[in-house]
Amino acid sequence: MSDYQELIKSFQKSRNYIRDFLIYGFKSRDDFSIRSGRTYDNERRRIESWLSEYIQADYGPQGKTLSLRLDSGLLGTNPLYRVWKSRSFTDNDIMLHFFFLDLFADETAFTAEELTDRILSDYHVLFETQLIRKKAGEYVREGILISRREGKRLLYSMAPDPLRAASEILPALLNAVRFCQLSMPLGFIGSTILDSRNTDNRIFLVKHGYYGFTLEDEVLFHLLQAMHGHCTAAVKNRSNRTPHSQEQTFLVVPLKIFSSTRTGRRFLCCYRPKSRRFSTLRLDQIQQVTLKEPFDDYLYFEEKLEQNLPSCFGVSFGADHRMDRIKLTLYIREGREDYILHRLRREGRGGAVTRSGQNIYTYEITVFDGNELIPWIRTFIGRILSFESDNPALQEKFYRDLKAMATMYENEGK
Repeated sequence: MSDYQELIKSFQKSRNYIRDFLIYGFKSRDDFSIRSGRTYDNERRRIESWLSEYIQADYGPQGKTLSLRLDSGLLGTNPLYRVWKSRSFTDNDIMLHFFFLDLFADETAFTAEELTDRILSDYHVLFETQLIRKKAGEYVREGILISRREGKRLLYSMAPDPLRAASEILPALLNAVRFCQLSMPLGFIGSTILDSRNTDNRIFLVKHGYYGFTLEDEVLFHLLQAMHGHCTAAVKNRSNRTPHSQEQTFLVVPLKIFSSTRTGRRFLCCYRPKSRRFSTLRLDQIQQVTLKEPFDDYLYFEEKLEQNLPSCFGVSFGADHRMDRIKLTLYIREGREDYILHRLRREGRGGAVTRSGQNIYTYEITVFDGNELIPWIRTFIGRILSFESDNPALQEKFYRDLKAMATMYENEGK
């Protein structure tokens, strides 16, 4: 019998499948070879139940492929928020949820034993005290309940409701919530607030919204907690470059979150005590974050990071401790192609632009990882007179790629 259920308890597996459908969109059933075909079928049916109106099927030589089609310019909210609202629950979960809401409505406090007795006397349902204590502890972690000690007694009570406290001003803030749930990280929170007020967003639209990255908001939340508490964190990471990439766990000190304005992709910038250097990890490759103990030198390395950032062209700190110096010489027709010169200064990220002759300009910069400049430098092909670097491997790679491209076009012409 199939073990398919629409609701989920662990989001990790579904997140990876949704990302494959959303980002790639050309994979057939046979391409999902990491898990069984039945697992693929269950995940596909689950995604179809959440996002049926956004799924498109295509047929080609490799068979049927599914993809998600989301046009942010036409949507008032992120449809992927539905995935966060699909957590499974048991009969006991739902009963205890409403029992707790009723018992704590008058702002009283109970121990786990007192809760067990009140549930039995008021609702004629018998639960083990250990189960009540476990569920109450879970609600404390979720922020629904709060706990405090009085001697040897551990008392639970309802946490203050922020929506109730802000009930008078919330209607005036709803437009801000409508905007933020589209444009800010952790926008699912804003979407939940709108749901609680039985309203939606019919005011704001985002022309270029990176909706797929809400799938990593749980990872982002735990990283922000570590940064706020100046803590270390154990990060389980798996590269998406190969289908069978091994998971690795790193102990890191989260320091900063980078976000690409071009692709929306987000990166964790961190210090790794074991290798004693700064590093970056893609958030969409982080599988799990576990908070650890506070890091005594957090402020010191935070300051060191700010000193190093001007030497980063993108997000990479290089594979070793050396710096790459790059000199690019361009032919730019003065008076006719000044826009190229303006672009060079605007996008050069601090590199020096100098005029070395009539229509000849040089761009020079020293960075941690020169490989990050290569895609940008290629956009000037046709105007490049020379490319020089004190990193022989980088210079060789640039000219090797040019030769490969020239060969490809020669063969195409023949």
